Amino acid sequence: MRNNKRTTLLRYWTTRYVLTLFIGLAFLGVISMWWMQQTALEYRLNLLKYLADETSDRAIKDNGRVVIGPTLSEIINERESILHLNKEPIIYITEPNGHIIFTMPQIYIKPGDDYVQKTILTNKDSIKKLKLDNGEKVFVVKSPIDYAGKTIGWVFIVQEEDSLKEINQDHGLLAIMLVGLGVLGWAVIYVLSRKISRPIQNVANAAVQIRKGNYDINLNEEAREEEIYELVESFKAMTNRLTQLEKLRAQLFAGVTHDLKTPVTAISGLVQAVKDDVVTGPESKEFLAISLKEMKRLQRMIEELLDFNAISAGAFNIKTEKHNMNKLIQEVAYQWKATQDEQDFELNVIVPENTVFALVDPLRIHEIMVNLLNNARQALGQDGHIAVILYSEPGHAYIDIKDNGKGIPAAEQDFVFEPFYRGEKKKLKVRGLGLGLPFSKLLAKAQNGDISLTDTSDTGTTFTVSLQSLA
Repeated sequence: MRNNKRTTLLRYWTTRYVLTLFIGLAFLGVISMWWMQQTALEYRLNLLKYLADETSDRAIKDNGRVVIGPTLSEIINERESILHLNKEPIIYITEPNGHIIFTMPQIYIKPGDDYVQKTILTNKDSIKKLKLDNGEKVFVVKSPIDYAGKTIGWVFIVQEEDSLKEINQDHGLLAIMLVGLGVLGWAVIYVLSRKISRPIQNVANAAVQIRKGNYDINLNEEAREEEIYELVESFKAMTNRLTQLEKLRAQLFAGVTHDLKTPVTAISGLVQAVKDDVVTGPESKEFLAISLKEMKRLQRMIEELLDFNAISAGAFNIKTEKHNMNKLIQEVAYQWKATQDEQDFELNVIVPENTVFALVDPLRIHEIMVNLLNNARQALGQDGHIAVILYSEPGHAYIDIKDNGKGIPAAEQDFVFEPFYRGEKKKLKVRGLGLGLPFSKLLAKAQNGDISLTDTSDTGTTFTVSLQSLA
């Protein structure tokens, strides 16, 4: 069964960093110990060879006789102190045939065993490693005692391998170094992990507050790391955006409720007036005509709401087919202009010379363009002008709807595609639910396209419809 227990970011990474650090330090410690032992072995073997050579020189007199006295013993003791061994080596001085005539320290040797092994005696190497019968490993260092070009004896120094590799004095230093590095590494890792995890933890805590519905979040993190800075700043922007949308949602809900209630109230009052004979004759028919107009407006709002909910839920049929976009936008534009009550504006349709084909649902393209043209018409003032421009790029077809109206205020530009949103001026000028642009955007996306606000200023506004084109 999977363990779902969670741990903090600080503990998670600190534990893994420290574990990795100490594994690395342990590995370095083993390598360092091996290298130090090999270095100590080589160094001490060289000193033993020097001691053997010096002993062979001191053991011979001018008359060619091997003489062993107090002076030689003092020299040997002095040189041995340089080796820093926990166990002193055994020095043998022998005759040319290997017969042992002197040992230091003095040891008892049985008669018959007082000869050095012939294999050691005849071996050409001055340093040889041997394994004794008891399994112990020793190094034997030898040096000849020469006089007048002849070997008149031998000096042998025997020492255990473990003693030569012993580095007791360096163990403590190495241990202090490794422990110090471990503690320092842990401290650095802890501080860095804490520094990295703190802003992330604050963001996580803020996210919990937002999940509970508290949007009043204050993050004052000054992160130098680019990724963490981007995370914090993006979260701040998201929080501000959610706060604005939450306020906007409440306002829009009240606005939609009011917009739906207004025609119902008007219809109720007008019908009641006719029913109670408050108005009679021709005036009553006028009241009924106004009621019918309000009912149609209410019906249109409800249809918009139902269509928007249907396409948002994916329960909306889109049938795309290859279509001549040059011909389609010309037909839609001129049909739309013919239905306008007032013709006090200019409409131009600009299409390329080559025919642009796209995968679209003609009915839905008609709805999108009518919504955009209606918005453009509402933004016009005197000498109004609307342009519909078709152009293409490899793989895409674009339709620009441009007007020379006053443009969209900067404070409203980020919300034009929000459901139920209407600008302050539009609320007073046009009655509706504010679903035209959001609905059109969903229709475009359902055809693998999109709608974007590409330009707006005091001199006009441009909305661009992008579609999937065919060669």
